[in-house]
Amino acid sequence: MASTKLKKNIRERNKARVRAKIFGTSKRPRLSVFRSITAIYAQIIDDANGKTLVSARSAEAGKKLKKTDAAQKVGELLAEKAIKLGITKVVFDRSYYKFHGRVKALAEAARKKGLQF
Repeated sequence: MASTKLKKNIRERNKARVRAKIFGTSKRPRLSVFRSITAIYAQIIDDANGKTLVSARSAEAGKKLKKTDAAQKVGELLAEKAIKLGITKVVFDRSYYKFHGRVKALAEAARKKGLQF
């Protein structure tokens, strides 16, 4: 149990360190990523107003996809939705995740579809 609490504290500390440098405005909102064991979620947030502007999740991408492929699809879906609303520039918030694997696949797919980080 002690190791679980320690792990949670380390994650919270790392997340706070990343979040201290990132703030989403109405001109350049924040693209936040959440990764669970089976799914990945992304949303574009305007921190100044405290509102989620666009969101996408791996359930929208399809059921029979590998995790990395689902992450790419989520990035593409999110970028398409954002561009329809006129959002082209965002600040990328990876939370406490390293920039590799599914998080990197999501980010690169969103860039290819037209979002600028």
